[in-house]
Amino acid sequence: MTNDLMPLLRRAVLDWDRVDPDTEGTFPAIKMAALRGMGATTAFADVTPGAQTAALAEALRLVGGADLGLGRIFEGHVNAAQLVNAYGNAEQRTMLADDLAAGMIFGVWATGPVPEMELVADAQNQGGGWRLVGAKSFATGAGHLDRVLITVRDGQGAKRLVFVDLRGAGGRADLSGWTVRGMKGTGSGAFDFDGMLVPDAALIGGGDVYETEPRFSGGAWRFTAVQLGGVVALLRHYRNHLVSAKKDGDAIQRARFGVCVVAVRSAALWVDRAAQAAERGDADAVPLVLMTRGVVEEAGLATMEAAARAVGTASFFTGNRIDRITRDLGLYLRQPVPDQARDRAAAAWIERDCWGDDRWW
Repeated sequence: MTNDLMPLLRRAVLDWDRVDPDTEGTFPAIKMAALRGMGATTAFADVTPGAQTAALAEALRLVGGADLGLGRIFEGHVNAAQLVNAYGNAEQRTMLADDLAAGMIFGVWATGPVPEMELVADAQNQGGGWRLVGAKSFATGAGHLDRVLITVRDGQGAKRLVFVDLRGAGGRADLSGWTVRGMKGTGSGAFDFDGMLVPDAALIGGGDVYETEPRFSGGAWRFTAVQLGGVVALLRHYRNHLVSAKKDGDAIQRARFGVCVVAVRSAALWVDRAAQAAERGDADAVPLVLMTRGVVEEAGLATMEAAARAVGTASFFTGNRIDRITRDLGLYLRQPVPDQARDRAAAAWIERDCWGDDRWW
């Protein structure tokens, strides 16, 4: 299926990259519908190491390169589907397949205000079921997604995964606090779950399964692929400016551009290696992925600065593609807790070489 998908995806994202109005907070519904129509939303619900993982990594890079906000939403959809496939029972996996076939879009929301969300038995329902108490914040796609996986605490204090049907509940979303410079189109905001009822079948896996390693930290490779797509797109627009402005004959400009090429292409090698290690469940997958996050961040920051220096004031005008990518990357590269991720990775590397094969001892 991915063999048929990838050519369609490449053509679509190149078109989006050429004609990309800054929609300033508008959820990318048309682009999501296009991804759904070409089969992208159903293709990666479960991947195996090797060619399928490589195809997912390329898809995430392509979508991120066209629109980082869209890439964030698409990555969350894939994450949710894979979590249900990994931890759900046979009936839940069948439900997932049916929902995907129906064109539903999913997300994963784990962040919320204090106190944490709770899951309590619905005393009024004799047949079982549960009532949700609380809200989520920084909920990507709030008001636009069909189902989301959320984390809640049960009566024993365990963190549970609940797959909630949000169709018809868009009025519970509040995007008024999403006053950011970048990633506006993700529609991230607060969502009030208080009082919503869910059936037993909505509970995915057992207690604390969400933070099972290496899937929990290792799965971050997917958003590094999305981020890398944005950095590659920025590098391409930077290069196009040098040529069109006839700055490609300037030795200083060439030297600065060359540094970015090395950083970006090196980051791609890290992302590809981290993706395969994570999907194989390698022992060193987590520190490899965590270090990859820092590598992609550094490549992005270097390219953002170099592009701004080369293009100058024009790169800061609304509607300029470089400005759009830079604003989105400026937010996306900073989350979640990048310094902590690099510190954990470095600590692991001090103990041993986590690269995989060809270790230094």
